[in-house]
Parts: sequence; structure tokens; C-alpha cells
Amino acid sequence: MPDTDQSGFSAAEKAAIKERAAEVKAPKKRMTKAEKQEQARKDLEAKIDSFEGTDKELAQRLHELIIANAPQLEPKLWYGMPAYALDGKVLCFIQDAKKFEARYLTFGFNDVAMLDEGTLWPTSFAITGLNDQQAAMLAELVTKAVGN
Repeated sequence: MPDTDQSGFSAAEKAAIKERAAEVKAPKKRMTKAEKQEQARKDLEAKIDSFEGTDKELAQRLHELIIANAPQLEPKLWYGMPAYALDGKVLCFIQDAKKFEARYLTFGFNDVAMLDEGTLWPTSFAITGLNDQQAAMLAELVTKAVGN
């Protein structure tokens, strides 16, 4: 378990909070909507490029998979993680292993994702490798998550 101080937040959690604050404060007021979206996409791709090793390869593949199967999603950074929003709300995200000192990359969905299946369904996946069959399964989930 990560060390926490009196605030109850670990150093990694504090860093994520600071990243989110910087995202919110980013100077975008004078940009058009299209310019903001383009800047957000570039920021997301730069974040993926900053990942190391397998996480970088996996995140690039997930990014391509998401864009191909749900082009209506808007790429953005969310707490310093690559994320994809639908109508302004984050639908899914990619968290590299290094972010919270995990041993795997996480691909997760938030509650706006339309994945409901009975009374139990997965909302995140630990990923250390991604074959074509697994990529196809995630592509189906992304498509389902946006309501298609």
C-alpha cells in the first residue's frame, strides 16, 4: 500500500490531482472548439508517447482501437491519464502501470459507459499484453459503451 501523509493521499494521488488542476487551468479560452479538440488530442498523444516500454505500445494500440470504433469520443487528459469523453463526460481511460506503481496497464470505463449486463459487468481491465482476439473483444466493448 502506498505511503500517505496526514491528508490521506499518496504521492501518486497528489500528483494526479495536480495534473488535473493543470488540465483545468490550461489556457484554452481563445481557442475555437475545433482548436481545443485538436490540442486535447495532441496532449493525449504526447502523454502516450511519454509512457515506457510495453505500456507505450499497449496504449498506442488502445488509442487506435478506441478512435476506430468510437470516433465520436473526444480524446483528452483526465487526471494526467489518456481518456475519451462522450458529451463532455469521460467514458473510458488508459492508466499506465507507472502512474500508481501497478504491475499492469489499466483500461477502464466510467459509469457513463453503457456496459450494463444483468447485475454484474466488468469496468476495468489489467493489461500486460494484447492479442488480436483480446483487441477485438475490447473493440466490441468500446462500441457497446457508446451505445452503438
